Amino acid sequence: MATIERFEELEVWKTARKLTNRVYEHTQQEPFAKDFGLRDQIQRASVSVMSNITEGFESRTQSIFVDHLGRARGSAGEVRAQLYVASDQGYLSDAEFEATYDLADKASRQPFRLIQYLESKPNARVQEKSVEYQINLDTPE
Repeated sequence: MATIERFEELEVWKTARKLTNRVYEHTQQEPFAKDFGLRDQIQRASVSVMSNITEGFESRTQSIFVDHLGRARGSAGEVRAQLYVASDQGYLSDAEFEATYDLADKASRQPFRLIQYLESKPNARVQEKSVEYQINLDTPE
C-alpha cells in the first residue's frame, strides 16, 4: 500500500464523500426535503461516515484509526437503513434507491477491508511528512 499523507487521498474517504453528496442531492428534492426528521438523520449519518474516517486518520494511531473506521461502517449501515425508509415513503425511485444503496454498501465494505489490512500489518504507521512550523513571536497577543 502506498503511503497516504492526507485523508483526502483515501479511496474510502472519497467514496464516503460521494455518498454524502448523493444523500444531499436526494434530500433537497421534494417531498424528501420536507421530512425533516429523516432528511436530517440521513444527512448526519452520511457526514458521519466521512468524519469518522477523517478523525481516525488524523488521530495518527492505528488503533484509534481502526476504531473510527468501524464507526464509519456503522454510519454507512445507518444510511442504508434510512434509504429503505426513504424508498418505502416514495421519496426515491427504484433506480435512485439502488444506486445510492450500492454506494452506501461500498462505503461500508471499504472500511472493513482497510481494517483487515491495518490489522494484518500491526507495525504499519499512519504518518505525516515532515513539516516545518513557524511562530512569529513579535505579534501582539
